[in-house]
Amino acid sequence: MQSWTVKELLEWTSNYFKEKNIKEARLEAEILLARVLGKDRVYLYSNYDAPVNQDERSIFREFVKRRARKEPLAYITGTKEFMSLEFKVNPAVLIPRPESEIIVEKAIDLFRDQPCSICDIGTGSGALAISMAHYLPLARVFATDISKQALETARENAASLQVGVEFLEGDLLSPFLDKEHYFDLIVANLPYISQEEYHTLDSGVKNYEPQLALLAPGDGLDIYRHLLPQTFDLLKEGAYLFLEIGCQQGEKAIQMMNSFEEVQIVKDLAGYDRVVMARKGSVR
Repeated sequence: MQSWTVKELLEWTSNYFKEKNIKEARLEAEILLARVLGKDRVYLYSNYDAPVNQDERSIFREFVKRRARKEPLAYITGTKEFMSLEFKVNPAVLIPRPESEIIVEKAIDLFRDQPCSICDIGTGSGALAISMAHYLPLARVFATDISKQALETARENAASLQVGVEFLEGDLLSPFLDKEHYFDLIVANLPYISQEEYHTLDSGVKNYEPQLALLAPGDGLDIYRHLLPQTFDLLKEGAYLFLEIGCQQGEKAIQMMNSFEEVQIVKDLAGYDRVVMARKGSVR
């Protein structure tokens, strides 16, 4: 039986992934092999000639097959890095994207070293809520989601990253509507992809990530329009609202924020509209 070294497996897999039009073929081959071996990628570089045993190759082969079918890498490895923290992910939750880090960065800018109350709506894996709790230790952070499975994943992530977040099950801000609890910041990365746009998504997203976390009615902003009156009721005077939006939704997002002040669009690193930020004005 042929024996395979780390180097040989990486070279074969990189070429195979290129044939399958996987953009970062070598990087993804390394990530998958490192996961199978229980090592980091540095180990691979310094152990090119090390043999990979049959059991490890069998697991690796299945990983490679799954990725070739365009299953997202994060679901295969079960993890995704966000804000330099490692989050557990699975098909019950959307995979955290680097562009969503803008929300956490802006929250840190606002509330660094200050006590505050923050709510993350539709938390999914908990990436936003847990990252804010991690980097803003004086913050009291809440998070809601309509999905029990998503909340289970978020709670596991909070436990493994040793941060305190109060998770509540419910639609949008409904868990707070009968309570007198007001926030300094509300953030949300809710579904904002219209039915028309959904059909054009990459197959790796459309076929594997939860439709519940992606697809929104109407032009994609209807869930946010439903949310806005709730946020206005539960934000403190002068408090902030951050919403992640689609790259072509900036103008419509500004139009729907007419009850708020200081409305602005923040672009991501690629130059696309990504977050609408607004502030609740003084109550007259």
